[in-house]
Amino acid sequence: MGTNTKYKSSLFSWLFSDPETLRELYCAIEGILVDPALPVIINTLEDVFFMNQKNDISFVIGGKLVVLIEHQSTINPNMPLRFLMYVGRVYEKIIEDRNRFSVTKLPIPQPEFIVLYNGEEPCPDVSTLKLSDAFMDAAGAGLTTSGGSIPLELTVRIYNINEGRNEAMAENCKKLKGYSRFVAKAREFKKSGKDSEEAIKMAILYCINHDILKNVLRDQGSEVINMLFGEWDMDTALAVREEDGWKKGLEEGLEKGLEEGREEGEEKARKELLELLEKGYRVDQIKAILSSKKEGT
Repeated sequence: MGTNTKYKSSLFSWLFSDPETLRELYCAIEGILVDPALPVIINTLEDVFFMNQKNDISFVIGGKLVVLIEHQSTINPNMPLRFLMYVGRVYEKIIEDRNRFSVTKLPIPQPEFIVLYNGEEPCPDVSTLKLSDAFMDAAGAGLTTSGGSIPLELTVRIYNINEGRNEAMAENCKKLKGYSRFVAKAREFKKSGKDSEEAIKMAILYCINHDILKNVLRDQGSEVINMLFGEWDMDTALAVREEDGWKKGLEEGLEKGLEEGREEGEEKARKELLELLEKGYRVDQIKAILSSKKEGT
């Protein structure tokens, strides 16, 4: 499958991009064993993204269509709506055009929507979001749902994969456990005063020395640095823009599903960030520079 060069893969989607790793991860999430002979077919969309990173994975296993994303920010209540729009595109991809108008019933895989949360805000081990929670109240206008049932529902299951959470799941998927450990160490080093790049490098060395994702980090360390450095510094740029009020418009665009607003806001942040990075400024210096611009306006 080709890659859309406009977006980088997140470290998560890169680590879990092969069928066998996805099988192990899915079994760990569900707490089940799946026949190794059962194929895992990846059908991730190339041009639809949940955030600024390509952090989504879509695959079919047995009779299920699983849409899985890793999320590092505060859980957004509009995730069910995003999943709804996303899964429609996936079904379009897996069902051939000529079959849509067939007079016979088309068998389609049962959808399942999973978020693996890796942010720093508090989050339960397991939680759910429902599309119906966002439905407007039609009863006030005298309109009721026929039969009292909800004609369209979509449920998202959210699992906290930070280190120390959902430990049984982590124990059953070595790469997931290693990923959580690596992210925890990188954050630990960053909180100790290291800049983003140095924190990532130190986490890589720590994990290699402790046999955590050793082969991946030893052989692809520079690629890992590029992935995470881009993710973390975009977060820094957007956080500074929140102080200026710039991020508010971006978040509103995201919540309304306005791709144009999201891309425009992120492109502005990315451009200004890269200009400062190219000049050799550290992350803490960038934050100070952008904050001072606000004070001078």
